[in-house]
Amino acid sequence: MFTVGIITVSDKGYAGERKDHSGPAIEEVLRAIGGKVVDYVIVPDERDSISNAIINMTDHSGIDLVLTTGGTGFSPRDVTPEATLAVIEKQVPGIPEAMRLVSMQITPKAMLSRAVAGIRKKSLIINLPGSPKGVTESLEAILPALPHGLLILQGKAGECGGTGN
Repeated sequence: MFTVGIITVSDKGYAGERKDHSGPAIEEVLRAIGGKVVDYVIVPDERDSISNAIINMTDHSGIDLVLTTGGTGFSPRDVTPEATLAVIEKQVPGIPEAMRLVSMQITPKAMLSRAVAGIRKKSLIINLPGSPKGVTESLEAILPALPHGLLILQGKAGECGGTGN
């Protein structure tokens, strides 16, 4: 089992004008691999709000996996990747590459995603799309490798090139 934090990035969701459907979709998919949501917040499309939510979940709560949903497109208010890059210590480019590769088989618009992933302390942070369908497709693309990566961060597994892991 690993702990999960969900950050929904949405001005309308934060203002109570729109119900979040992507956060619950994340929780449902992650149950299949033993993920337990222990924190969930909705923040506005503001760089500091997003960065502070990530820092709170990684530094103060020690959450294993922080997933953001929303704010990864071309809109002037979409700043989730920039907020994430500002606080991570290491990038993990293969994760968003895999998500885009799988999604490109469904729609060419997937190439417009600016999602990033990275590590802060012992937490993995991944930007996901803002729609329930996009969240599900993206998570399903990375699920086969996700538990192993989290175990490595926790110090409970060897490197990816080793046998038996």
